[in-house]
Amino acid sequence: MFFFYYGLNSLEFISLDRTTAGIITVAINAGAYYAENIRAGIQSIEKGQTEAARSLGLTNNQNMRYIILPQAFRRMLPTFTNQAIISLKDTSLLSIIGIADLTQQGHITVASSFKAFEIWFAVGAMYFILIYLLSLLSSFIERRFELR
Repeated sequence: MFFFYYGLNSLEFISLDRTTAGIITVAINAGAYYAENIRAGIQSIEKGQTEAARSLGLTNNQNMRYIILPQAFRRMLPTFTNQAIISLKDTSLLSIIGIADLTQQGHITVASSFKAFEIWFAVGAMYFILIYLLSLLSSFIERRFELR
């Protein structure tokens, strides 16, 4: 975050606002984890699946589209949900570069009202609700794509 906001903005030809730098930072970080999850999901499919597809005369693209990815997607769903939850929690780091996220707003409100317990309880409850909703959505999607 520091590199994208403070480092790149020190160059004359690049000018990023806080929000853009924050979005880029979280997206690159999450994207790396998603790419690793996709790679692991594809590699988790047994080699026999590819061999069977070749014996049926499918091309590599057809094999990936019709055989490998549908099976891998089912295996990747839990890790995708986990990464979405982690990325949601990582947004609290954006307060470092001055983006007023939920945690930053909690700090500001506690400093002005001196009601730390109530404010942090509300912030925690909001995070819990968001993460719980993501978990419910994940459970619904996993049930929808369950093997029958």
